[in-house]
Amino acid sequence: MFTDRRVLKRLDKMLDDGINGTFEESDYDETRLSKLEFKWLRYLTSSKLSAQKTEQDRERLKELVSDISHQTKTPLANILLYTQLLQEQSLDEQCLHLAEEIQKQSEKLEFLIQSLVKTSRLETGTFQLSPKENDVNDIIESVIGQIASRADSKHIQILYAPEHYVAKYDSKWTQEALFNIIDNAVKYSPERTAITVMAKSFEMFVCIAVSDNGAGIAENELPSIFGRFYRGKNVREYSGVGIGLYLSRQIIEGQGGYITVESTEGKGSVFKMFIPR
Repeated sequence: MFTDRRVLKRLDKMLDDGINGTFEESDYDETRLSKLEFKWLRYLTSSKLSAQKTEQDRERLKELVSDISHQTKTPLANILLYTQLLQEQSLDEQCLHLAEEIQKQSEKLEFLIQSLVKTSRLETGTFQLSPKENDVNDIIESVIGQIASRADSKHIQILYAPEHYVAKYDSKWTQEALFNIIDNAVKYSPERTAITVMAKSFEMFVCIAVSDNGAGIAENELPSIFGRFYRGKNVREYSGVGIGLYLSRQIIEGQGGYITVESTEGKGSVFKMFIPR
């Protein structure tokens, strides 16, 4: 009986050490272990090695993404600068068109790299979300202000009646998430239509809903639209890389919230961001 208690006590300590991340194989003398204790020892040792490898892989990924971002920043900036200088020259119509295409593709590449950097930093924990109590009206009005000129160029109205509800969110990152959703609504909506933004408070969440009259999403595509690089069949003619909604979901779920979508193909979509109160 005493031996059984000793074994259970040692097993319990092994598990506690494993859970707390303080397990050290050197703490245990194999010659004094029972067969069961030795199996626990092997399991915890392999688990610790696996956790260490995962952490090392995460660090290498962070370094790789950071290096890519750093090394591509100057060449891309130079390409855009030289393209703008080229467009200022006396060019025939065909050459001007080619210069414009170079600029579009360079801007697309720059956007893709920055999106990947943001996604990587969120996934690896380089950037920590810091939710604080804020008025959701602040981020809604800020995002609408950023997108206003793009909406005006398509004669699209963004309708919003200010509502002052307090929720707990990281202002910078949540603004990024909302920007991606409203930006998509503007991009995929026909000219001279309207986008409606509404805020509503529930018991546990504050909801920000964005409704548009765009292309809509086929029912069989709804489960896939938040996937990385996924682009629906109705929007492939538009520019984009298919990472905005993925990034938005990562941001909102990382703060304990969630995003839903309701859509009818050809009749528009309603995206709802639920932010914890």
